[in-house]
Amino acid sequence: MYLIAAIFGAFIGGRTAKKRNGAILDVAFYAAGYAIAFALITLILTLIVHRNFL
Repeated sequence: MYLIAAIFGAFIGGRTAKKRNGAILDVAFYAAGYAIAFALITLILTLIVHRNFL
């Protein structure tokens, strides 16, 4: 689940940087940042669901 969210975040981040005409390092930084953020959000949501509903 986290890996899927991280890959999706990296795709969104890379696309955002490309749309803003960023250099290759900008694309890499955006992709990494979005991947970490999406994975962290997914982790928190998973913990909330497991604690409250399972």
